Formats: sequence, structure tokens, C-alpha cells
Amino acid sequence: MAGEKEKTLFLQMAPAIPKPAATGDAVLLAIYPPGPGMGRRFSLTQPEHVVGRLPELDVPLEGDGLSRKHARIFRDDAGWQVEDLGSTNGVHVNDAKVQRHPLRDGDLVRFGTAICKFLSGDNIEAQYHEEIYRMSIIDGLTGVHNKRHFLEFLERELAAAVRNRTPLALVMIDIDHFKKINDTHGHLAGDAALKELCRRLKPRVRATDLLARYGGEEFAAILPATDRAGAMAFAEELRALVASAPFVHEALAIPATISLGVAEIDHADPGRPEDLVKRADANLYEAKRSGRNRVVG
Repeated sequence: MAGEKEKTLFLQMAPAIPKPAATGDAVLLAIYPPGPGMGRRFSLTQPEHVVGRLPELDVPLEGDGLSRKHARIFRDDAGWQVEDLGSTNGVHVNDAKVQRHPLRDGDLVRFGTAICKFLSGDNIEAQYHEEIYRMSIIDGLTGVHNKRHFLEFLERELAAAVRNRTPLALVMIDIDHFKKINDTHGHLAGDAALKELCRRLKPRVRATDLLARYGGEEFAAILPATDRAGAMAFAEELRALVASAPFVHEALAIPATISLGVAEIDHADPGRPEDLVKRADANLYEAKRSGRNRVVG
């Protein structure tokens, strides 16, 4: 368990050391959105590759907001570069909008809502397989864990809590009126809201806890060794944190709140992991029904 939690913490940490521009062969790996195209590998072995939604392109991607010919990735004397080809929704490298920008190993490149990871260096194969493993447990958009890993983690923690007679709490989190954000400002703004939500929440999550994207705009936090009172206080802190300032997307301020549902393991009848999820989800639904921007547990 300790080793798994150390790996969990390691995978959530962003690299802090800048890397030099890539000059050799490289790979572009599609990591978002989920679907048949996720995990597709594009080897960059030619001097130039065009990226877009047309299937006949060198790098055909899936996702909203992609132009037919969105960008080009090319290699010059300075190394690999990405250049916007006049796309509607632009190119972003590590969340910064660019017109032309050098690429470094590990950069996240976004074309519309499609996100790719740029891999280069002496051991691309090892990096590729490590990234494929990471994709199996991490949500490509938000950087928190995905539903699959959430369910596996919850099953282990529930079994440990029952065996050791220790508390365990679950918090379900949902962005209020998220459909309105998408409908009013577009899917790129919706994606930005999801990423900003996780950016705010992650520092509040302990290394022993787990924050995951459960689906759509719904997230979940598993809190081992935490009783209902502690989970309610944690959830209220998250609620106030999100309500304190709007999300920002390209100078657009988007007011947003979250609703949260809390459930604690009942040692008299612990049930299964899905039972705990259902109880937390029912409290989340009640928080929304009773006015949103609140915690019920």
C-alpha cells in the first residue's frame, strides 16, 4: 500500500527542471480526449508533419475545435517546433497559447480540445511505455486520476478500513451548471474550467488521499482515516475555495461553484465500494436539488 501511495504522489507531481529543445526523432502521443484515438502514437521521422482533423494528414486527431489543417510540427536547425496554421481555436503548449514555439521532451500540446504529449530523447521507447501506463490511471485533461484507478483504490481502501476498523470517507464533487458554461462559452472554456478546478483542489488533497475524475464534470476524493466530521470540513473548504474566485479562460472570467456529497463507511454494514459511491452521490444530488453551492453529508 505504501509503495502504491508513493507512486500515486509521484505521478501527480509536475517536472520542475526545464529540458533542452529536442533535436532528434520524436513521438507525438494522443492522450486526450478518451476514445479510439487515445494512445495513438505518431512517429515524427520526417522534416515536417501536419496536424488536424483530416484523416489523410500525417497526424489526424479527434476532438472538438480542431481545424482541418490545424498546425504543423517541423524540425529545423534549432530542433522541433510547432506552428499554428491559422486554426480557429489555436495551439497551446503547456497551456500557453502560441503561434510558433520550440518543443521539449514532455511538453503537452493542445490542438482545439485534443491534447498530445511530445516525447523525445535517447530512450523514446521507455518513455512511451511509461506514458502508456500513466494514461491507464491518469485523466489526460485534468491530470488527476481516472475512474478506473479510483475504483481500484476505493476497493483497496475500503477493505483496509474494514479490516482495521478505521474510518474512511468519500466526497463526490460536481461543477454547478457546467452545461451552461459549455453552451455559453464553448467546450474549450469548459475544459479550462475542469483543469482550473483540479488545479485548485489538488493542493488540498493529502498524499494518502486520492482525487479522481469520476466522469464528465464530476470528481471524487477518497479520504482514508477520515471520519464524517473531517470529510465535511474538507468538503466545505473545497466549496469555499472554488466559490472565492471565477475560473479564467483567455481573459474570460467564468463564475463557478461546486456542490459536494459526503459519505462515511458504516462499520456495522460496510457494503461494497459502489454502495459508498451511491450514498455520496445521493448526497451530492440533494446538494444540487436544495440550491447548489453547498455540502450535504
